[in-house]
Amino acid sequence: MRVLVVTAVPVERDAVTRAFGGTPESVALPGAELHRSGAFDVLAGGAGPAAAAAAAAFALASTRLPYGLVVSAGIGGGFAPAAPLGSLVVASDIVAADLGAETPDGFAPVTALGFGRDRLTPPPALVREVASAIGAAPGPVLTVSTVTGTADRTAALLAAHPDALAEAMEGFGVAEAAERAGVPVLELRAISNTVGPRDRAAWRIGDALAALTEAFGKSAPVLEGWNRHDH
Repeated sequence: MRVLVVTAVPVERDAVTRAFGGTPESVALPGAELHRSGAFDVLAGGAGPAAAAAAAAFALASTRLPYGLVVSAGIGGGFAPAAPLGSLVVASDIVAADLGAETPDGFAPVTALGFGRDRLTPPPALVREVASAIGAAPGPVLTVSTVTGTADRTAALLAAHPDALAEAMEGFGVAEAAERAGVPVLELRAISNTVGPRDRAAWRIGDALAALTEAFGKSAPVLEGWNRHDH
């Protein structure tokens, strides 16, 4: 089974492809470049849900090789203490946490406005298998368009999503593209920073990228061999 992995930036793409060894083949796509390693095509699609959705949709539509799974992957912020620095998270739910409207009574998600959706759910069996293989915590991962940088915003997100483990900027965009193509989706994050007041000096990006490489090294057999029709 072929797997499409969509990251935000080249350093995340390269961290994923290092897990597979060797030199990946470069495949040109409209506005982007895939790095192909065996059954895995890894794409740096850009930051934010819009860029991620566009990149994933182009890849799904452009390749001659059909994909059986799409993975949104990269580093992200973890909600303390559930997701400490350097740990791994697999999304049980991919949530568009800031898609909606501000009202006098607070934030209203798009579903409360009577249209759209703000949550997509990866296959539970796959979430369990990958989490077990890499020692990750399964739980909701929030997609935001602005990285959280204050205590007030952190508290608001946790009030709305008390079980959330992490936030990132691309998962829901990738999930929308995969859903519309009829392909299952997974989101995997390595924690580089704690969600809260912004302290760039405390981020551990190198450690998170190393954890991402290790995660794909361990999960590759599960991802490549997974068949949704067997579950």
